[in-house]
Amino acid sequence: MAITNNVTELIFTGLFQDPEVQRACFVVFLPVYLATVVGNGLIVLTVNVSKSLCSPMYFFLSYLSLVEITYSSTVVPKFMTDLLAKIKTISLEGCVAQIFFFHFFGVTEILLLVVMAYDRYVAICKPLQYMNIMSRQLCHVLVAGSWLGGFFHSVIQILITIQLPFCGPNVIDHYFCDLQPLFKLACTDTFVEGVIVLANSGLIALCSFLILVSSYIIILVNLRNHSAEGRRKALSTCASHITVVVLFFGPAIFLYMRPSSTFTEDKLVAVFYTVVTPMLNPIIYTLRNAEVKIAMRRLWGKKNLGME
Repeated sequence: MAITNNVTELIFTGLFQDPEVQRACFVVFLPVYLATVVGNGLIVLTVNVSKSLCSPMYFFLSYLSLVEITYSSTVVPKFMTDLLAKIKTISLEGCVAQIFFFHFFGVTEILLLVVMAYDRYVAICKPLQYMNIMSRQLCHVLVAGSWLGGFFHSVIQILITIQLPFCGPNVIDHYFCDLQPLFKLACTDTFVEGVIVLANSGLIALCSFLILVSSYIIILVNLRNHSAEGRRKALSTCASHITVVVLFFGPAIFLYMRPSSTFTEDKLVAVFYTVVTPMLNPIIYTLRNAEVKIAMRRLWGKKNLGME
C-alpha cells in the first residue's frame, strides 16, 4: 500500500472495553441500524411509487434517504460485528476502502442538503418560476453533481492516505477507520497531510453550512411577504430540512474543523452522526410532512388489499 509499509492489519480499540457494555451496545444499536435501513428504504420506495410525490423536493429526498442507507452501512455493520468480537481487526486495504466510502457518501449527503436548500429557496422566493427553474434535467444534474463532488473529495483523501508509511504500531484508537486516527499510526510527520484534510473536509462542511444558513436567512426574509397560511406551510417544510442540517453538520464541524495537531477524537460524537442521525432523518421528514404520511398510508393500503 505504501513505501516501507510493514502493517497489513489494523486493530480497533472499539467504543468501550468492557465486554458486557459492548453486548449492551449491540442490543441497542442493532434496532437503530435496522430502523435506518427500513425507514429510509420506505421513503425511497414511497417517493418512487407514489404519483403524488413527484415534485423536485421529494426527488431529492429519495436520494438523500438512499445516501443515508449507504453512508450508515459503510460503518455500522462492521461496528456491530466488532462489538461481539474479542479482537477487532481490519485489513489496511479494508481500512482505506472504508475511509473512501465513508467520506464519499458523507460529502454527497452534504451537497444534497445544499441542493435541497436551493430547491426550497426557489420554491418560496420564486414560486411562479419554480417548475421552469427546477426542471427534471436540472434535478438530475444537481444530484449527479452531488455524487461527483463526494467522489472527487474521497479520491483526494485516499491519495493522501496511500502515500503514508505504516511501520507499527497497528492499534487504531477508534471503532472505524477515519483519517485522523490513522494519521497517528503513520511513521512520518503528517502535519501537511493534516492541513490538507482540514482544508478538504472541514472547509467543505463549513462552507456548505454557511451557504445553508444564508439561504434560510433569505427565505425567512422573503416569507414576510407571504400570507399567514403560506408562511406556515413554508416554515413547516423548511423546519424538517433545517433540523436534519443541524443534526448532520453540528458533529461534522465539531470533529473536522480542528487542527490536526490538537485533534482529539470524540468517539461518542462519531456514534451520533454515523449511527443515530441516519435513523432520525426519515422520522423527521415523515412526522412533519403530511404528503409523505398520506402517500405511505396509500402505499401500505394497496399492499394490504393485494394480500387479501
